[in-house]
Amino acid sequence: CKVVVWDPVSGEVVCEGRAPHPEGTEVDPRAWWDALNEAMAAAGGLDDVRALSVGGQQHGMVVLDERGEVIRPALLWNDTRSAGAARDLIAERAGESSGEAWWADATGSVPVASLTVTKLRWLADHEPEAAQRVAAVCLPHDYLTWRIAGGFERLGLEGLATDRSDASGTGYVDRSGSAYRRDILAQRAESIVLPWIAEPYEVVAHGDEARGWGEIALGPGAGDNAAAALGVDLGPGAAMLSLGTSGVVAAVSESAVSD
Repeated sequence: CKVVVWDPVSGEVVCEGRAPHPEGTEVDPRAWWDALNEAMAAAGGLDDVRALSVGGQQHGMVVLDERGEVIRPALLWNDTRSAGAARDLIAERAGESSGEAWWADATGSVPVASLTVTKLRWLADHEPEAAQRVAAVCLPHDYLTWRIAGGFERLGLEGLATDRSDASGTGYVDRSGSAYRRDILAQRAESIVLPWIAEPYEVVAHGDEARGWGEIALGPGAGDNAAAALGVDLGPGAAMLSLGTSGVVAAVSESAVSD
């Protein structure tokens, strides 16, 4: 977990802090919270911070119960146990056209093991008791933003918020990136809380007043590669190649696309 405090007028980096959290394809989200607090302390705290936005790995599945407690460790994007669930989801939509075409038209992409929708299907198939306890589903950076704002005690589950980049990577948001397709989700879809999808410059909450963070405006954040594309000011006609734990090629189009 990395914390960078910078002056938006001068562009100067004021201070930084970082802290490790467990590796693997399955991690308890509370370990991210602990690492964030350690990294913030290493950066000197947030006393002089007025706005904060969280970027994080996309597609992970964080499931919370009705009291906002983590039900099981989060399945991350690189956990491939849901590959079979992806194949099943595609096959179930194979009608007059192919299942792949249905998904691409509905959500802009075809399910693969990384997408949250496949992980929820895996949970329903393999851990039905845990699946029955799910009251809310969010992604890694959504969880941290929510905790910074005070979490369940201050906001309830309805205070969970996300951005269009992370929403679009769930597999159950329409091609506009602004509306959920609850018909795609499994059973009890109507009763499960999903983070509301914020506009790019919207303030989704303020920091937890109990921790002295009340003056900090919280932005909607972004998925890591989407944030990188914004950071390099990617525009139409250009592409970005990112090589790390994954390989990503990103480009900006003036018209909507599906693949």
